[in-house]
Amino acid sequence: MTPEELKAYRKSFPSKAEVLAYTPDPAVRSMLQRMQELGIETVFDRFDAQKAHCGHGLEGTCCRVCHMGPCTISPRSPRGVCGADVDVVVARNILRWVAAGVASHGARGREVLLTLKAAAEQRIDLPIKGEAKARAIAKAFGIDSPEKSLHRLAGEIADILLDDLCRTVPGPHRTLQALAPPERLALWAELDILPVGAYHEVFEALHRTGTGTDGDWENLMRQLQRCGLAFAWNSVLGSSIAMDILYGPPQRDHVSANLGALDPDYVNIAIHGHSPVMPMAIVEVAEEPDIVELASNAGAKGIRFFGICCSGLSALYRHGGISPLANAVGAELVLGTGAIDLWVADVQDVYPSIMEVADCFHTRVVTTSDSCRLPGADHIGFDHQHANLGQARELARRIVRLGIGQFPLRKAANVFVPRQQMQAEIGFSVENLGVACGGLPKLLEKLIAGEIRGIVNLVGCNNPKVLYEKTICDVADALLSAGVLILTNGCASFSLLKLGYCTSDAREKAAPVLRRVLEAHDLPPVLHMGECLDNARASGLFRALADLAGRPIKALPFAFASPEWSNEKGVGAALGFRLLGVPSYHCVPPPIGGSEAVSRFFYEDTEKTLGAAMTIRLNPTELASALIDDLNSRRLAQGWIC
Repeated sequence: MTPEELKAYRKSFPSKAEVLAYTPDPAVRSMLQRMQELGIETVFDRFDAQKAHCGHGLEGTCCRVCHMGPCTISPRSPRGVCGADVDVVVARNILRWVAAGVASHGARGREVLLTLKAAAEQRIDLPIKGEAKARAIAKAFGIDSPEKSLHRLAGEIADILLDDLCRTVPGPHRTLQALAPPERLALWAELDILPVGAYHEVFEALHRTGTGTDGDWENLMRQLQRCGLAFAWNSVLGSSIAMDILYGPPQRDHVSANLGALDPDYVNIAIHGHSPVMPMAIVEVAEEPDIVELASNAGAKGIRFFGICCSGLSALYRHGGISPLANAVGAELVLGTGAIDLWVADVQDVYPSIMEVADCFHTRVVTTSDSCRLPGADHIGFDHQHANLGQARELARRIVRLGIGQFPLRKAANVFVPRQQMQAEIGFSVENLGVACGGLPKLLEKLIAGEIRGIVNLVGCNNPKVLYEKTICDVADALLSAGVLILTNGCASFSLLKLGYCTSDAREKAAPVLRRVLEAHDLPPVLHMGECLDNARASGLFRALADLAGRPIKALPFAFASPEWSNEKGVGAALGFRLLGVPSYHCVPPPIGGSEAVSRFFYEDTEKTLGAAMTIRLNPTELASALIDDLNSRRLAQGWIC
């Protein structure tokens, strides 16, 4: 950006007052006003206090790799002390972000993989519920046999996925070879970006961005793409496969969303984070007769669970009975209701500030992962070696009993629950969507005929640099009015769940031609596919439809949009889709603007090499317009009806 553009960009960041004025969710407005009255700080207060944001940070032109700096690159000082120019500094910084995203999803995925392996070897008492998924994946890996038991197949799959995740000795990446499109495999080999394994590529990314190592920005971008493939095919897909085998596939269901789902007559337990192993145990033990009796003796009508971030989403479409309330940015607002007895946090997007809000009420916080400790919280969870996976139910019982113990301490005067509540349909997958449409070939027919203009995966974390949740809704409104079918998961999906986009009533938002398709198959216009790892379901649907059409994914009217993205995982997710040939769209630019070369790589060059580039528009309506234009261009190129 030019200095003038950077100044204008910083001025575009909304204030807390603007969030209060323009939030599409009345419950968010009520809670922000309530927190302000109580003098409790939120993420929006802290964001205002950070202004004006550092221009070097926004542009990616500050280097803190060694202690000769930190070095800031500018026209006055165009090189760091070591001689690294702006292209190298920006490339190093964004590569480290992607590597961190690989590690984030990969670390929690490893926990599921270790659990699947332990269950397969019957070292822990946990049923394997996804037999159909296990046998389908075994067939893809070439290890299926009628003589093999489910436990043996699950164990062999876990070993393959763990090997691809953790490999250090170069060898065939079996997940990629078995499940990636052949056209993409050939391209990635030609570009020399095939990964050894997730652990190695993160290791290598940190190595080559260290002091005095890789000084070629283009070579750093090759490593960035290797990390992108490791992110998508190890950290995301491998974890998703393990979860579906262990806990079973998603089931379509209806849930109550938003804060009005909270009932003060119940023991209310929030599940916050991203790892499903402990949350699944928690919601299951809460149904045991002695636990139910304990809650009754405490004066409660029962126990209810509420989802914050992805742990709740993962459990709700497999177990049911969990109401999604908020994404990570909205977590403090949920705590501010004073109606939560226990807050169970595992990993990622768990802001340290939740402890300060919990302290204002009777809410007790429990952490369950050695990777995520919070000062003042109780810790009841898996150890660093995961040696106590087999104790999950025992640990879960201790956690639920803590929640019941907090219920009598609640003060009615501290409880403030906005009435907003919305029914939402959840639990879509490639498999059950095919069933709903009478087979995926029928869905492809609608796409070719223009009854569905395109399919967009609308996801991503939230970011106070744009109007909270309104940005997601504005993009969704524009896409639906143009006849685009929307898939969603993760943090972005909370606004769509809370505000009615995942209901049949929302068909009224869709273009008439799309509305008829949705009505014929009894589908909402936004299909909720789960947590952020379930980006794998969207890419799986894109692959299935492309295969049926006999064309590469890059040729079809598909797109990825994360308008409000905010962390390292968001960079990896967008990159993962672009590597497949699916363009990505965002309202928040990545910190690469200081380098013309790196910016050109993201915004232009990957269109030539991968068939997909990144597009940024600060205005959500303009972003949706650019996305729709791209879908139309891809349709025209295929000779499909527009």
